[in-house]
Amino acid sequence: MSNMQRRDVQGPLESLEQWDDFVKDRYDPNRAQDGFRQFTPEAPPVVREFYRLNHMHQTRAFVQQKKRQYLARDQGQMGIWEALEYLNTLVDDSDPDTDLSQIEHCLQTAEAIRADGHPRWFVLAGLIHDLGKVLCLYGEPQWAVVGDTFPVGCAWSDKIVYPELFAANPDSAVPAYQTRTGIYEECCGLGNVDLSWGHDEYLYHVVKDYLPEEALYMIRYHSFYPCHRERAYEYLMSDQDRRMFEWVRAFNPYDLYSKSSGRPDAKALRPYYDDLIAEYFPAQVSW
Repeated sequence: MSNMQRRDVQGPLESLEQWDDFVKDRYDPNRAQDGFRQFTPEAPPVVREFYRLNHMHQTRAFVQQKKRQYLARDQGQMGIWEALEYLNTLVDDSDPDTDLSQIEHCLQTAEAIRADGHPRWFVLAGLIHDLGKVLCLYGEPQWAVVGDTFPVGCAWSDKIVYPELFAANPDSAVPAYQTRTGIYEECCGLGNVDLSWGHDEYLYHVVKDYLPEEALYMIRYHSFYPCHRERAYEYLMSDQDRRMFEWVRAFNPYDLYSKSSGRPDAKALRPYYDDLIAEYFPAQVSW
């Protein structure tokens, strides 16, 4: 195993798997289109509590502090498959009775992409897209790891879930952050925009030297629902962002709809994925 050490998991959810189960239900593929993303008073209380904490604490200063903390990638060295197994310890410790592990969700996503004949880098993006959730194992609260992402440093869109909860965010009292573009410029490109901190941004920086740009967009922006689903913040996007977001949208259904009762056989699949990982990554990666 690596020199990385597991730390106690914190946060408003009983387990990360509880969040994943909520997401699965939220995007039931049999539900009518107008039934998606119904963040109503009838949603589980734990969901609103999650977003209360998320919207209160995800300030621009917090995001910048987390980038300074993690983007040096000095948490340790691990291989990609080792990281998948490491992430599994989160599920084992926090919810020992769960029916679906993190590694199984990653494999289900990748196998669904593979079955549709997509390029090998696309399959690999499906396999690793959630590996940034190891942030929970570094001791980060879940409101700083999962959930929909959004820009900080400019006005919050009403397309973000529970936008009224931003009233408790200290940035609401900073006039420079409360205009349409805030500290940014029109069409500046999303790479120049600070999004709320979470597993997407962290993993992007871990793998950005190894994968094609299309895969990197999938990883970095798959939780940016206000943009790729609701079309908010498009005025901050560059032409390249708009082109690449077609790949983000192509990836999204595999992440949301690939969960099923059929469990992938990790042992049987591992030789294929070991070969795929080795095609793009060195044996050890800095986290």
